[in-house]
Amino acid sequence: MRELLVTLVVAALAAAPAVAASVGEPAPAFVLATAAGDTVDLARLRGRVVYVDFWASWCTPCKRSFPWMNELEARHRDRGLAIVAINVDKRREDALRFLRDVPARFTVVFDAEGRTPAAFDVKGMPSSYLIDREGRIAAVEEGFHDERAAAIEERIRALLDRK
Repeated sequence: MRELLVTLVVAALAAAPAVAASVGEPAPAFVLATAAGDTVDLARLRGRVVYVDFWASWCTPCKRSFPWMNELEARHRDRGLAIVAINVDKRREDALRFLRDVPARFTVVFDAEGRTPAAFDVKGMPSSYLIDREGRIAAVEEGFHDERAAAIEERIRALLDRK
């Protein structure tokens, strides 16, 4: 009986987000694979400003956000910006089809099991988390709104200016 109780408690803790992804809090850790099989470890990006974007192949606003993120990373990569787009599709083929139509020139990783969006407490697609050089969440954006793009980039520039 005790083993069953321990198993149930461990399962409940694993299912719940371990860290609330709130502004000012440390970003939840993740290690995820790219299509090529390389791994991306958020902890290894410490010291850079990281824009973490959760997306799915069925997400209409994602089709608009990808070109913007391509330009954003091209403008600021050399200053220390890294963009990591986390796909949450259950079927990788769906994500790869999206990427053929809407190419990404930034890092794309996959989380079909949904552990990372659960840890970040993602509410919808796309959702983005701006992480400062110390690994803390500086801003959260739900959805992609063209009229907010300049303000987001300004916030990124401000974080990049802080050394």
